[in-house]
Amino acid sequence: MPRECITIQAGQCGNQVGCKFWESALREHAAAASGTRYPAFDDALSSFFRNVDTRYTPPREIKAGNCSVPIQCLKARAVLIDMEEGVVNQLLKGPLSELFDEKQYITDNSGSGNNWAQGHEFYGPKYSDAILEKVRHEAESCHSLQSFFMLHSLGGGTGSGVGSYVLELLNDMYPKVHRFCTSIFPNAEDDDVITSPYNSLLSMAVLAEHADCVLPLENQALLDIIQKKESWDAKAEAGQRLPTSRGGSKVRPGKPFDEMNGIAANLLLHLTSSMRFEGTLNVDLNEITTNLVPFPRLHFLVSSMAPYSSSLLSG
Repeated sequence: MPRECITIQAGQCGNQVGCKFWESALREHAAAASGTRYPAFDDALSSFFRNVDTRYTPPREIKAGNCSVPIQCLKARAVLIDMEEGVVNQLLKGPLSELFDEKQYITDNSGSGNNWAQGHEFYGPKYSDAILEKVRHEAESCHSLQSFFMLHSLGGGTGSGVGSYVLELLNDMYPKVHRFCTSIFPNAEDDDVITSPYNSLLSMAVLAEHADCVLPLENQALLDIIQKKESWDAKAEAGQRLPTSRGGSKVRPGKPFDEMNGIAANLLLHLTSSMRFEGTLNVDLNEITTNLVPFPRLHFLVSSMAPYSSSLLSG
């Protein structure tokens, strides 16, 4: 029986990570189906995607099958939220544009100003009905909704403020559906948003109260992974010792956000692989919270991935 997950992308960072996630998910399922003659819409693919027949108005949902249901038009089980239009518009005009339609995104044109209160107290209530309607539309297309995945950062205004508000809405409207959050924490040392510590602190209170499981990631840790990988590759090519990221010069100037987002996307993808694909060691997502969360508020789980590879960095 398929178990579906709805992904909610809040803010600039959340939508950029989401873009890498959908790219990786499509590649992973394409690789899994490489031995078949025609791509089929099976239970594994239905976890994150809907299959619709666009020959009808409105488009009709096509239920998943073993290997007999062909893919007509895939739509992501996602809701995109951002109080600026730039990132969402870029996503809708890019190669992944066919995965989304007008019923799946909410944007504004003024932004949250890197202010948690602006997102939580103004934009959250302003768009609460629209958000619930879009979530309801995605939930009604699910056969057995298992969880919500929130992708957001805690440093900005929309990801922290609106993301926190959406998490509260989900707890009220869907209390029995698990809520997983992949939260990107800002760098405490050299973050360029002066309000990010306050945004993070206010968001932490909501995450502790309303999330079932939080997978925290930190910008500097993601950057260290990339720089260490590049340093190892450079050593292998040049046969000499090069400085690493901590305590030495950086391998590459600037922050490669695209590769950092790829690591965050792969975390979510690998977390759900045992649920989507058949295997003897399959683990349901509900078992993660059952086995690893001793008390309701102690649900911040430290994650790790190995080995580091170019596919991990590229997403």
